Amino acid sequence: MSNHAAASDEANNKADAAHFLFVPLMAQGHIIPAVDTALLLATQGALCTIVATPSTAARVRPTVDSARLSGLAVTLVDFPLDYAAVGLPGGMPGGADNMDNIPLEHMLSYYRAIALLREPIESYLRAAHAPRPPTCVVSDFCHPWTRELAASLGVPRLSFFSMCAFCILCQHNVERFNAYDGVLDPNEPVVVPGLEKRFEVTRAQAPGFFRGWPGWEQFGDDVETARAQADGVVINTFLEMEPEYVAGYTAARGMKVWTVGPVSLYHQHTATLALRGDTTAIDADECLRWLDGKEPGSVVYASFGSIVHADPKQVSELGLGLEASGHPFIWVVKDAARHDETALAFLRGLEARVAGRGLLVWGWAPQALILSHRAAGAFVTHCGWNSTLEAVTAGLPVVTWPHFTDQFLNEKLAVEVLEIGVSVGVKEPVLYQVDQKEIVVGRETVEAAVRSVMDGGEEGEERRRRARALAGKAKAAMREGGSSHSNIRDLVKCFE
Repeated sequence: MSNHAAASDEANNKADAAHFLFVPLMAQGHIIPAVDTALLLATQGALCTIVATPSTAARVRPTVDSARLSGLAVTLVDFPLDYAAVGLPGGMPGGADNMDNIPLEHMLSYYRAIALLREPIESYLRAAHAPRPPTCVVSDFCHPWTRELAASLGVPRLSFFSMCAFCILCQHNVERFNAYDGVLDPNEPVVVPGLEKRFEVTRAQAPGFFRGWPGWEQFGDDVETARAQADGVVINTFLEMEPEYVAGYTAARGMKVWTVGPVSLYHQHTATLALRGDTTAIDADECLRWLDGKEPGSVVYASFGSIVHADPKQVSELGLGLEASGHPFIWVVKDAARHDETALAFLRGLEARVAGRGLLVWGWAPQALILSHRAAGAFVTHCGWNSTLEAVTAGLPVVTWPHFTDQFLNEKLAVEVLEIGVSVGVKEPVLYQVDQKEIVVGRETVEAAVRSVMDGGEEGEERRRRARALAGKAKAAMREGGSSHSNIRDLVKCFE
């Protein structure tokens, strides 16, 4: 019997086994680490039920099904959203129950629709579907309504963060200490209070969670209240990478913090690495064959996550910068439907020019699989936390190009704290797509940043050495006796 099967049998047969109910945010960058965390808890004998909407469930179901086949006691349950009840228009694009596809003007209504899932979830749990009632709710911090769900079930509730401790501590401190009082310009830098090292941010870069958006004031207050009333915090990070910021957030909140990452390291085989997230636009074996033909550490991987959509001018500048760098590269350009005719014409021309040296992926790519290949040398990233942590895990330096939300703070961690990053110099956030300001990073800047992170002489080699050392610490944290592995075990014991 496999270890997973033994853990599953033990959980199903043990009356006091921990049962975690995961309620992730229905967005790619949140649900993937939530699922991985559930799988890690299940390896230690816990039962895990994961809540999703139909389209987000479809994205992660192959991963969950693979885990179930290996013997883990994990259940994925999907619930449709009631669009009409909150005034969401009909006829939105496919997968509209995934937050990544919701236009900004409908986002608050979308959160209201998600909150209406409380009663269906509770009804499901009270019926004879689950092996035993939940002993703990693990909720994305964006779901304040799970307070009522956990209270009704009579169980503790933990806040789940798919971001680093440095980010959530900085956001907490600028709000707690009123750092922006009297600052009228959203792009005027202020010093983050309460930290030993000096970091500057702007209100535009780090306004606090759900702050600075007209009409979102009550929701932001509800999120903050729910965070303050949580029974603990689970973070996809590892202690050895940011010990002072984990300690700082623990002290600031006065509650237990479990660091359990990098949770992507649950996937130890290429088959499960390739399953993570959406259906890939390129066959994993094809991708590996392409990488196998390249020198170790020679390939630049460029990807900007599931939300960022660049305008045609930025697309061409990025492509020309990658081309001019002289390095082999893989660029995730997203599917053709995301681009207009001008951008498509440029991309097709670039694809023909760089055939053999450059690989354009038209859709979702097996990112963790690519980054872990010996040919990977650097990652041009939007600094989403999943991507940043996957780069750390792979031991790769990064070119940082933040766009919005937590990404500017993740950039500061990579560049100013960990010193494994080279910034392209973007200072102003762009929400979901390039706006009328046409904030464009020129091809020369892209080329220079790529050359710096890939070449860089003594400075570049030191950056790569630090990245490799971090990767070793990340893997050690997840091994038997490591900090994250121990926290995962502790979580299961605490909620049995």
